[in-house]
Parts: sequence; structure tokens; C-alpha cells
Amino acid sequence: METALVNEYRRLSRDPAASQPLAYLRLRRAIRNVVEHRDIEPGQALPSERDLSRLLQLSRVTVRKAIAGLVEEGLLNQRHGAGTFVAERIIKPMSRLTSFTEDLRARGLNPRSEFFERGVGEVTPEESMALNLSPGVLVARLHRVRYAKEEPLAIERSVVPASILPDPMVVHDSLYQVLETLGARPRRALQRLRAVSLGAQQARLLHVAPGSAGLNIERRSFLDDGRVVEFTTSWYRGDIYDFVAELQTD
Repeated sequence: METALVNEYRRLSRDPAASQPLAYLRLRRAIRNVVEHRDIEPGQALPSERDLSRLLQLSRVTVRKAIAGLVEEGLLNQRHGAGTFVAERIIKPMSRLTSFTEDLRARGLNPRSEFFERGVGEVTPEESMALNLSPGVLVARLHRVRYAKEEPLAIERSVVPASILPDPMVVHDSLYQVLETLGARPRRALQRLRAVSLGAQQARLLHVAPGSAGLNIERRSFLDDGRVVEFTTSWYRGDIYDFVAELQTD
């Protein structure tokens, strides 16, 4: 793994199209790339800061800064006295507005979706309130199970105004990537997270036992002009996902 990381860092340093001007960003990208390519597996330890500093001829401050960014993203975790490891659980920072697809790809996992519904219909009273829409307005609905490889991780039901997403059939993996192409990627969001016990149907779709621990999340996402662009309700497997928030004093 050391060899793969050193080679990737040197490749990025030589490639003008891929290179980052700052060494810590270059190292951060190199680590992310070797994780995505499975040159280092989940649960495996990275070389120590001292070893990385020596191998790459970087200062320990630079190495520490690169690793700290990946710990914040959830790609790596640190165990006191043991070192830095590739995260085995999916750790989702709640301070960053990213999509399910982006989160999994950053961890070297291959996301896919199995759709139960992809269509347009009249807004329901609940959707109308969540999206600030008038009765009778049309919305696009996406109801699906989200997978990493062949492992189901979450059930997700998303609603978007049809004025923004007139054809939900164009969404195959990342809703946010499609919204970005339409000039309507969310810029901020409000989320509510609750611990739940998964019901029989949810457990069957997620391949866990009924009553297993899960996380229910409601998200309302907004454009820069304040319009609500997305209302999503999700159920995540509690045995795989951790949601982490950074707290600071004033």
C-alpha cells in the first residue's frame, strides 16, 4: 500500500492536468485515489505521519493537514494510540451538503439504485407544505433503494418540483448531479434525524432483521434564492452508517 500511495502522489505531482498546487491537497487526493482503487481496504491502517513524511519528503504538518481533511470527510478515522485507518463504517459528516453517490464514490464504493417509482404527479398536502408549493402543482417523485455494490444501504424517497425536474427518468444515480446540469443544485439544507426501528418491509428491502436499528432522515434542500428544490425522506441501516456533526463554541 505504501508503494501505491507513493506512486500515486508522484503521478499527481508530475501530471499538470491532475496536480494540485498545494502539497496537502495533492496528498489528500492521492490517498482518496488509492482508497477508490482498493489499493488499501476498509479497516486497514495508513502509514504513520512520520513514515508518510519520510516517504513523500513532506513536512509532518502537511501530512497532518491532508489526513485531517479526510477524517472530516469520513473517509478515514483515527484511533487514539493506534493510528489512522480507512473507515469501515460509512461516516457521513453533517456539515457538508453532498449526495449519496458522491459520498460512496469518495470511499471507493460503487453506488447504484433500484427504483420503485420514477414519475410525475400532483403534489400531496405533505409535499405541498415541505416544498412551499400550491395545491395542484406537479412534482417529480423518485422512490428507490440505494446500494453500494450489491449491499442495500438506504431507502430513499425524493420529491422535486416538476418545474425544476420535468423528467425524473433522467435520474439514474445522483439526483444532485442531474440538478447541477439543470442549474438547480441545492446550496443549503435543513435535516431532521431520528433513531427508528425498521419495519418489516423496510428490513426486507435492506436485508436486515425486522426491528433492526435504523436512521430516519428528512431533508429539505434550498437554492440560493430560497426556493425549496428537494424534499427527501430516507431510512438508513444503523449497522453501517454514522452521521457526524462538528460542534464549536461561539
